[in-house]
Amino acid sequence: MISQAMCDKLNGQINLEFSAAYQYLSMACSFDSMGLKILSKLFQQQYAEEREHALKILGYVQEVGGAVKLEAVPKPRGDFKSVQDIVEAALKSELNVTQSIGELMEAAIAEKDHATQSFLKWFVDEQVEEVASMTDLLNLVKLAGDNVLQVESRIRHEMMSV
Repeated sequence: MISQAMCDKLNGQINLEFSAAYQYLSMACSFDSMGLKILSKLFQQQYAEEREHALKILGYVQEVGGAVKLEAVPKPRGDFKSVQDIVEAALKSELNVTQSIGELMEAAIAEKDHATQSFLKWFVDEQVEEVASMTDLLNLVKLAGDNVLQVESRIRHEMMSV
């Protein structure tokens, strides 16, 4: 049901999502080593969400008769210098995923692949939320300055109210 070119692009997105997940896990471990257990938990949740995205795309490729081709996931960055450095890297990753989803949508439109367009719409909407969430977190981290415990407290409060 999908072209080989679209299948290849979707396989690339699967890899990108797994890579983003692995990077979030590395970030969670960095937060944990800093003693920031709430931020670590938040980023573990982000890891699970990115992994879920990869599996959702993988399932779609299989559903439309494409062949899934998993690639090696790059080693995640682990040399973060601060909380702000981690959150900036997370935002950069989300922007990269957003760009990639946009390129996939453009390819689906060009191919008049309505099924893939419909499938990708959820990801387009999801990335708006992801970028906004990381932007908000970065703004909070900047506002808190050296008092990262305020960030932990705020995140804990938000996690409990959901």
